[in-house]
Amino acid sequence: MTTIDLAGRIAVVTGGSRGLGLAISRGLVAAGATVVVASRKIESCEAVVAELEGAGHRASAHAFDAGRWADCDQLFGEVTERWGGADILVNNVGKSPVAASSVETSEKLFDKIIDVNLKSVFRLCALFGSQMRERGKGAIVNISSTGSLRPEPYFAPYAAAKYGVNILTETFAKEYGPQVRVNTVMPGPFHTDGTAGWSRSEGFARHAERFLPMGRGGEPGEIVGAVLYLVSDLASFTTGATIKVDGGHSIASASAAD
Repeated sequence: MTTIDLAGRIAVVTGGSRGLGLAISRGLVAAGATVVVASRKIESCEAVVAELEGAGHRASAHAFDAGRWADCDQLFGEVTERWGGADILVNNVGKSPVAASSVETSEKLFDKIIDVNLKSVFRLCALFGSQMRERGKGAIVNISSTGSLRPEPYFAPYAAAKYGVNILTETFAKEYGPQVRVNTVMPGPFHTDGTAGWSRSEGFARHAERFLPMGRGGEPGEIVGAVLYLVSDLASFTTGATIKVDGGHSIASASAAD
């Protein structure tokens, strides 16, 4: 098999109504999957589902607050009831607010960052991964960040949470293999509605031209190929792996330091 065919598969995408998640949702349905769009704002999810269904695809919208353990359980129950379970899980949802400094980072903000970026990934991997193993097959992709490898000042909670996601990938790959494959996609700087404040700035453009081999930030659609590969049968012998999609950002740091 040299093409990606996801016909008949149910794919859950958290944070699937905007940014990278929206691009991933569109890519999955284009490959034939039925997509569960889960995000905090149900209206946004419903708008995406209307778009996908209007193009002849199957999808469903689900309200989901990644910071709440109970919402993870609820999403799992809704997907099981509506579609009989999931074949694919993409833990995409993330949040990266920063305070003015580490000492000014409140406990509330710290807990929120950990809850959204790490706790939800653990719970959903546990629930859907266990179900996939019982069903005999499945694929999970966790969306991390190159920031987990190169933490910046004031960025510690988010970087730590995303590094934790990397660890969860390896852990669940061992726990649920061989039936379930679990991998990581690690984006670098991407242009989304949530990052426009810095990714579209003149300062970032100058930095990208000087230090990124690709000379620019990524567009949301450019994350899709890595995800589709990892959830497809083309990656049948790939688990516990990390694919960096960062325009060479991970190899640019050494140059920047010279």
